Amino acid sequence: MDENKQVPRSRTIYLLPNLFTTAGLFAGFYAIIAAANGQFVQASVAVFIAAVMDGIDGRVARLTGTSSEFGVQYDSLADLVSFGMAPALVMYHWALSALKFDGSVMGRVGWAVAFLYAACAALRLARFNTQVGTVDKRWFIGLASPAAAGLMMSFVWAFADGDLGWSGEELRYVALGVTIVSALLMVSRIRFWSFKGTGEGGAKADRIPFYALFLVPVVIAVLAMDLPRALLAIGVVYAFSGPGFWLWRRWRKLPETTP
Repeated sequence: MDENKQVPRSRTIYLLPNLFTTAGLFAGFYAIIAAANGQFVQASVAVFIAAVMDGIDGRVARLTGTSSEFGVQYDSLADLVSFGMAPALVMYHWALSALKFDGSVMGRVGWAVAFLYAACAALRLARFNTQVGTVDKRWFIGLASPAAAGLMMSFVWAFADGDLGWSGEELRYVALGVTIVSALLMVSRIRFWSFKGTGEGGAKADRIPFYALFLVPVVIAVLAMDLPRALLAIGVVYAFSGPGFWLWRRWRKLPETTP
């Protein structure tokens, strides 16, 4: 008997990360159904649950040594539903569909902008898949689709719960702007911090600055006070951090290769 023959890995282990991916896909699908039924808070929460599942599945695959090309492609397709189609349709049902009250042309603008977001999410995911392993992992090139979805859904959640007294119909033009900005940031060449380490080689590759650890309890405390509005504030700050950093580098005339 050949003792050096590798024992095949259990299919159950390979199934584990894909279960989290499927859970995220289900959350995105549920968000679409909830939005169609006018349950916008539940739809927004479902997209955030999908983001949590998206963060878990890859880590589970790496920790258990079960990463596969199938898992990568399946995760990408699930992300397109959860962070592309779902946010676009939730925003459309909540606010963009109300643009039809301003005329037939504006009504077409509403669904066209929703499609623009979905298309940009697909392009962003395709570009990410082709750049894995070739870019500095400290940065995302363009706003990541989960972050864009978080910005969109935190905006819906912050107002759809009724605490601020504004409806989606009243905010339809603000929603139009949020959707366009989120879409364009995804396909931009602007860099956003990925929170994935220092970029140094060796043992320091996955380290993050100490101040980032200090911010964790602060963020948790802020989220506990008013979750939807806090998520919206975090989403806005992160979305503008990329353009702000780009403008700062241009002002300082730093070369493009400088982090």
